[in-house]
Amino acid sequence: MRTTPLLLLSLVLTTLCAAAAEPEQKFYQSPSTLKMNERLRDVTAKGDPLKNQFRNTERAALLADQLAKAKENPEIFGLLLSTSIELLQSGQTEAALRQFGKFEEFIIENKQTSVANLLNLSRLRAITYLRLGEQENCLINHSAESCLLPIQGSAIHKLPRGSESAIQVLAEILQHMPDDLRARWLLNIAYMTLGKYPQEVPAQWLISTKVFESDYDIKKFPNIAAQVGLELEGLSGGCIAEDFNGDGNLDLMISSFGVNEQLRYFENDGTGGFKEKTKSCGIMGEIGGLNILQTDYNNDGFPDVLVLRGGWMGPEGKYPLSLLKNNGQGIFDDVTEESGLLSFGPSQTAVWLDFNNDGWMDLFVGYESSEGFSIPCKLFANNGDGTFVECAEKAGVANVGFVKNVTAGDYNNDGLPDLYLSRRDAPNVLYRNDGPRNAGQASKTDWKFTDVSIAAKVTEPIWSFPTWFFDYDNDGWLDIFVAGYRIQNVGDVAADYLGLSTSGEKARLFHNNHDGTFSDVTEAAHLNKVLHAMGSNFGDLDNDGFLDLYLGTGDPNLGTLIPNRMFRNFEGKFFQDVTTSGGFGHLQKGHGVAFADFDNDGDQDVYEVMGGAFTGDVARSVFFQNPGHGNHWITLKLEGVTSNRAAIGSRIKVTVATPTGPRSIHKTVGSGGSFGASPLRQEIGLGNALSIEAIEIFWPRTGKTQTFRNVAFDHFYKIKEGEPNVALWNLPSFELGKGESVPAHHHHQH
Repeated sequence: MRTTPLLLLSLVLTTLCAAAAEPEQKFYQSPSTLKMNERLRDVTAKGDPLKNQFRNTERAALLADQLAKAKENPEIFGLLLSTSIELLQSGQTEAALRQFGKFEEFIIENKQTSVANLLNLSRLRAITYLRLGEQENCLINHSAESCLLPIQGSAIHKLPRGSESAIQVLAEILQHMPDDLRARWLLNIAYMTLGKYPQEVPAQWLISTKVFESDYDIKKFPNIAAQVGLELEGLSGGCIAEDFNGDGNLDLMISSFGVNEQLRYFENDGTGGFKEKTKSCGIMGEIGGLNILQTDYNNDGFPDVLVLRGGWMGPEGKYPLSLLKNNGQGIFDDVTEESGLLSFGPSQTAVWLDFNNDGWMDLFVGYESSEGFSIPCKLFANNGDGTFVECAEKAGVANVGFVKNVTAGDYNNDGLPDLYLSRRDAPNVLYRNDGPRNAGQASKTDWKFTDVSIAAKVTEPIWSFPTWFFDYDNDGWLDIFVAGYRIQNVGDVAADYLGLSTSGEKARLFHNNHDGTFSDVTEAAHLNKVLHAMGSNFGDLDNDGFLDLYLGTGDPNLGTLIPNRMFRNFEGKFFQDVTTSGGFGHLQKGHGVAFADFDNDGDQDVYEVMGGAFTGDVARSVFFQNPGHGNHWITLKLEGVTSNRAAIGSRIKVTVATPTGPRSIHKTVGSGGSFGASPLRQEIGLGNALSIEAIEIFWPRTGKTQTFRNVAFDHFYKIKEGEPNVALWNLPSFELGKGESVPAHHHHQH
């Protein structure tokens, strides 16, 4: 893997690689996009890599220079160790191993071989060897099964030296510390990669295969990313599945965390593959972006995109967000500055909502305040003319905290969207939307939210990350899921799998009591687990009409090798772990997740952006194809007229006849979870329905409900606010993996 510490060269290479993937396309960039390109480059150039833990290649070079000049032993000790770690985190694994060797020589020569120093060195070496195995196999000798737990078949490493060396080091640690769950977990993973699990794992350290067994057989969802042209190698980032060019097929936009990583756009060709159109769609130079999400902010019928940057970077994360206006046919202009949204600060979370019910989408942005660095959240009201005005303090939502996620939903069914914020190391916050401060005289910004977190009983977990509103039990009231996000190390996850006590933060599922309060039903729902989730979303894997959830797991630490987790919703009663039966248990860091019917066959596939935050922690994205489950479905694309055109926040109720009587299925229009965006058209499973009795649409601005009857299932429909009938939408299905797309994974520059 090639590395370069030069910022300018990295920018040039990133641009050339993205452009080379589509040489036949014309280049397009608006003046406003060029201006944002310059602004992004300037922020990066002015930043200090030594204060940004994720600019590892530059940090390694700078620390090496300092080490060459160091004279005193304490300084040499620190720089030897720091340089070794930065080399590892920048992807220069062989160099890191050599540097760890120099560090060992130094501590022996200077009689600093304390137990703590030797143990720390051993753990770092084990992780380095494991990463070497991943680079030489999961990346260079990649297969569709690579890194999927339990590792088997084509995922077994062809080049064993990394895992073999890791096993030797981990076994030495366990000889001295037999209760070290971190080493035990990684030892079992290493044996898996060699095809020697469980039979050759020493009995005293074996983690039984039973702990990885699924609760239900969901059927295998094969990873076909390579066949469809989406096996992208990169870092953590967001993704949006949406029909950006209006042809009825769902495209993908994909971001990457690295400060010089190019935002990318892939067009669904309607024949089974995706073609990159980054160069021609106007987004070249839009770099960075840990998360992205879509809306239609100007009500022109074309989905626009918000890019969020700077998350986790603290004071070094003073990057601007970007608003990309879709001009139609998937051509974008950066209109951040002219729209009034130009603001700087570390963020990876925002939500589009029409908080004042004027028919125009507003924007709430959550920021990450930390010790010595404070930045309040912002609420931008849409003026209805392409511009926004900030009003968070006036509305009572200028929250200051390390906000990891924000979601919107009408939890009390009063027609106004409320806000829920998950925060790191602080109680979570539920803001109830109380409407205009002065009824009948309200301006767009004269609005009031009230913090009802304690009364509603939804402040936990204290350490949290992904969250969303969804109606998991189909009772017509929005519930809340929020995942915990704190572990000491991977041993906390191992303890949870083994049924041992753990200090890891666990998830919460809050059931709506219909009276403004929630009940914690996590244990009854079988979600009382250390899930350590990041990118996450929900959808309906088997079209049974109950919403399932997929949790991308991990953290920046290279030793946090834990499976991404999929949970099937069993009739709104509890959730079944289907991670291994479905083939979803990827061990690399999981980020942007989208559930979407990419081939128009009526069931949802799953796309996930894989990769970590450190420069060298790259992985290949995955595309899980739905094998089908025989249940009925319906897809509805809503268009607001008085309400916002994208119909975000509109509520759908589908009542179906079944062999055991009628049942209702509820969905709210939105992009789903908290990190990754599903399409705004709603893909709704109907289970074993015999017929559809009624479809009811609640339009938020008017408060009116339209009812439609005599609608057939297993079809696509468009519904326009105020029109009396649904419109059949004829979208041909096609077989994924049969298109003319080319692999597009060789783009990442370290």
